Amino acid sequence: MKPSQWQQRIQGEWVGRPSLFDATGTWQGYEDIRRSSIFEDGTTTYVMDGGLTGGGPLAGRFRLGAPFAFGVVDSDADRLYTGPDFHGSGRPYGAFVDAHYYGPGWQVGLNTWNQTIGDTQVYSSLLSQGPAIVGCFNGLYTRDAALVDEWLAAETTNGPVPYILPTKAAGAYSGVCEVYGADQKPRGTLDVSIEVEPVDLLRARHRMTLGEPYTTEVRRDGFRSFYEGPQVWGNAQAYGRASYPVLHLGGARRVHGREFMMDAAPGMGAGSMLAVVYEVFAGNRLDEVIHGVLTWSSS
Repeated sequence: MKPSQWQQRIQGEWVGRPSLFDATGTWQGYEDIRRSSIFEDGTTTYVMDGGLTGGGPLAGRFRLGAPFAFGVVDSDADRLYTGPDFHGSGRPYGAFVDAHYYGPGWQVGLNTWNQTIGDTQVYSSLLSQGPAIVGCFNGLYTRDAALVDEWLAAETTNGPVPYILPTKAAGAYSGVCEVYGADQKPRGTLDVSIEVEPVDLLRARHRMTLGEPYTTEVRRDGFRSFYEGPQVWGNAQAYGRASYPVLHLGGARRVHGREFMMDAAPGMGAGSMLAVVYEVFAGNRLDEVIHGVLTWSSS
C-alpha cells in the first residue's frame, strides 16, 4: 500500500517556531516544533515534539509535558485523525490542506491551514472555544536541514511582526494561483492580483482580481481591517504576519482567506511575497479553493 499524494508531498521532518497570538492579535510567545509523519505498513503516525516559550495568560493552556502523537487514516480524500492527541479530519486541495480537529491537551478546536511551497510550509492554526477564537499559532516551517538554524533565528525575529501592506507606494501583489473545486479536482490556474493605491497611512483603495475584478476601500485599525465597498464588504483579523479576511463580493459569493506576508521583517516597510489561500463559497457551499504566491511590484 502506497501513501497518498499529500503524504508523499509532506514527507520528512519539518522544523519551525510558530508564534502564539491571543484573540485580539497580540503576540504572546513561540511554539518550538519538530514534526514528522511516519508511514509504515499502511499506517501513518504523526509526531510533534517541542515546547512553548512564553505564552503569557495562554501558557497554562498550551504548554504540555509530553510530545504529541496521533494516528492518521491516510487518504487524498478525507484524512482522519484518530487520536489520542488530535481527533478530526483534513482535506487536501493540491498543495494545501484544510483541517478541522480537536486537541484534548490544549482543550481547543483547531482549524489548521497548511500550504506547501517546495520545502517551505506556510502554517496556521486558529484555536477556538466553541465558535469563539481564543488564539492563533502561525509561522513558516522548513524541511531543509541545512537551513534550520538560520530559519529558527528568522522566525524568532519575524514571527511577531504585524501584517501590513504598503502605505505610501502604489503597486500590486500578483501571481498565478492553482484552483481546485470543492471535489478536490484541479480546475487549472488563475491570475490573482491585489492592486494597492494608498489614500493615507490607514486607508487604501484595493482592486482585487479573483476571477473578476472587485474594487473596495480598506481601512486598517491595529490588527483589524475593514473592507467598506463599493464592491467588497467585510473585515479581517491579523495575527502577526497573517491576515484572515472574510469578504462578501456581491450576490452569493463569499471568500474566507489567509494572506501571509512571507518576508515581513521588523522596520517601517511591507514585505514583497504574499502567500494566499482563498476558499470561495457560492451561497453557503464551498465552490473552489485558490492558493499560490503573489509578489509585489511598484507602479
